[in-house]
Amino acid sequence: MSNVDLNLLVVFDAVMTERSITGAANRIGMTQPAVSNAVARMRQVWNDPLFVKSGRGIKPTPHAENLWHQTRNALLEIRQVTTDSVFDPSTSKRVFRVGLTEHPVDMIWLPLRRAIETQAPNISIHSVPIHRNTEELLLEASIDLAVHYYVGQHKQVRSSWLFCNKLVCAVRPNHKILKSLDSKGVLPLENYLAEDHLMVSLSGEARGNVDDALAQQGLKRKIAMTVNHFSLIPSILKDSNLVCVTPQSVVASAVRAGELTIIPLSIEVEPAPISLLWHTRQDRDAGNIWMRQLISQFANAETAKMAAWFGGES
Repeated sequence: MSNVDLNLLVVFDAVMTERSITGAANRIGMTQPAVSNAVARMRQVWNDPLFVKSGRGIKPTPHAENLWHQTRNALLEIRQVTTDSVFDPSTSKRVFRVGLTEHPVDMIWLPLRRAIETQAPNISIHSVPIHRNTEELLLEASIDLAVHYYVGQHKQVRSSWLFCNKLVCAVRPNHKILKSLDSKGVLPLENYLAEDHLMVSLSGEARGNVDDALAQQGLKRKIAMTVNHFSLIPSILKDSNLVCVTPQSVVASAVRAGELTIIPLSIEVEPAPISLLWHTRQDRDAGNIWMRQLISQFANAETAKMAAWFGGES
């Protein structure tokens, strides 16, 4: 790599991040033909195809992946040193990539967009789906921030608690299970286990926090249906006999509208703590700090709203 034009590395980094020539061009303010020409030069200099077509995008070769891992952190450090530490959201054209699942998107994305429209009209926010790869995406700098349940302890990953993902059991208002509540209005465990259950599975695995709690007692429920979108839960529950334990905010609107009802369970399911995550390289990045403050602000506001609606902790 001796005597290589460092501008090629900047373009290479953008293409690797976006997995798209067009996306890379938009990211670094170049035309698409200019990026294509730069990629052609890279292939000649590094004697490797670097990128091959994959569906509607492109896929890096093993050589490209290895090269990116060797240069990525150095490029980020150079960019951070040479970028003005003063961040003005009113004029910035920065693109923030935030890793999160559908549930936090529903909570945070709309109020965040409203704030950006008034405070930072040229800033863009892109959501990146995550599951168990949050740490990897942060370490690779594929995302700027993440909102997720995180139990890792990597020394380069910072975390700040946002809220506890309180879980509730929801059914349609005329569900037969409501006749099984005891004198205190609680659903006996045996009646809960006798029902068909709906759950959201982002991994495809039909197992969640409830199943872990049941397994400690040697018990098991029947997962009759799984979906990979939280937004489907209210509509499915309204027109079926399924029972679902889900984050409170997912069914809040439907419960307030009388379309679903919540029933107390006799089994304790620990809420999952949701954290705001970022890499140590962005500890002092003014733009990243600004975005972290906004996300924290709106997460706090939304969870307080849930608590007011349901008369308890959110």
